[in-house]
Amino acid sequence: MCAAGKKFSLNLPLKVILTEEGASHFLSHNMKLQRFKLADNVDEYGVSLNSFSPQSLQNMILVNYISKIEISMSEFVSVRQEVMDLSKVVVYSLLYKQFDRQLFAELIQTDCVQKHNRKNPTQLIDERTKLSENQLRTSLAAKQSTINLAKKEILDPIWKSVMENKDYSLEEKNIYLLMTEKFLNRLSLMNWHIITKFYNTDGFPQINLAIRHLLQVYMEKSRVAEYISILVMELALNNENSNMRKEARKMYAGIDDTDSLIYDPEVREKIVDELKRNHEQVFVSWKLGGGSSAIGKQGRLQITLYNKDDEFQEVKENIETKAAADTNKKSLIDFYRELPEGQESTDLGLYYLSYLDDACKKVNVKFESIVNQFSSSDLTVINLVFNF
Repeated sequence: MCAAGKKFSLNLPLKVILTEEGASHFLSHNMKLQRFKLADNVDEYGVSLNSFSPQSLQNMILVNYISKIEISMSEFVSVRQEVMDLSKVVVYSLLYKQFDRQLFAELIQTDCVQKHNRKNPTQLIDERTKLSENQLRTSLAAKQSTINLAKKEILDPIWKSVMENKDYSLEEKNIYLLMTEKFLNRLSLMNWHIITKFYNTDGFPQINLAIRHLLQVYMEKSRVAEYISILVMELALNNENSNMRKEARKMYAGIDDTDSLIYDPEVREKIVDELKRNHEQVFVSWKLGGGSSAIGKQGRLQITLYNKDDEFQEVKENIETKAAADTNKKSLIDFYRELPEGQESTDLGLYYLSYLDDACKKVNVKFESIVNQFSSSDLTVINLVFNF
C-alpha cells in the first residue's frame, strides 16, 4: 500500500501542470491559473500546492486533470518520505488508470457484451459508447447492493489465494489484499455499468474471470511503485550531495575531505542555507502519459531529475536545441559505474537500479534510463521512462 495513505496531507512545494480538461475545470470554477517556467525552460499553466491530500492529487490524475508535476528544492533529506510517497501516488494512479482502460477493452470483447450488441444495435456497448457521468451515477446508485455482491464474488477467490500463498510475507499479503480492493474501488463508472448489467446473467463468469486475471497482473505490477520511489530519492540525494560538495569546496577552501563537512549536521545546515541563497536546486518532475488522445502512451511515465546551476539557462538552451556536441548520453547504469569513487553512493544506486530493472522485466513494464551530461557545465539530466 502507498505509504502516503497513512498521512492526511503531504507538505511539498508542487507545481502542478494541468491538461486542457484540468485547466477548463479550474477556470469554470473561477480559479486563477499560474504561469510557471519549469526546469525544462518551458512556460506552462497550472496551480501550486504546498500542502495537499494524496487522495485529492490522485483523484486529479485519475480524471486526467494533470499532465506534469514538478518539485524543486535545495535539499531533500528532510522530506525524504514525503517525496517517496508522492512518487508512489503518481505510479499507483497510472496503474489504476491503465487497469481501468485495459479492463474496459477486455469487457467489451466478452461473449455476453458482443451478444448484447448484436441484439441491441441502438444500445451498443463499445469504445464509442458515450454515457454521461450523471446518467451513470443515477443508474449505479440503485445498484449498490449488486456492486457489493459483485466485488465479493470477484475478490473472495483472490484473497483466499493470497492468504494461502506461502511465498508471500504477512506484510505482502496485507498489501495485496488492500491493493486488489483499491483497483476495484477506482474502476470507472462505465466499467461498473457493464459489470452490474451482466451480474445475474450467464455471461458474468467470463467477466469475473477477466477481472480476476487482470487484478492478478496489476497486483504484481504494483510492486514496482516502491522500487521507483526509492530510486528517485536515491538520485535526488545524489544530486543534492553533489551540489553540497561543490558549495563546500567554495565555502571551506583548503579542506580536502568534503564528506566530513556535508555530513556534519551544523556545517551541512550552513551549506544548505548558502545553496538556498544562491537558488541552487535539484529538480524532480513526473510527466504523465501522452494525453488522453495519445494512443499507446496513456500508461507512460517519464521522471526527470536535474540540477540547476549558474549556467542553467545556457545549458537548457543546449538541451532544447539538442546540441549533440555538448551532450554525452549514456544509460543510468553506465552513469553510476563511471562516478568517481567515493563521490556518490554508487553501490547503493546500482543496487536499487538492479532491483527496479528486474522488477519491471518480471511484470512486463518497459523501463529505460537515459542520462545526458553537458560538457559546458556540471549539469546532469536523468530521465527514467516507464510504460505500464
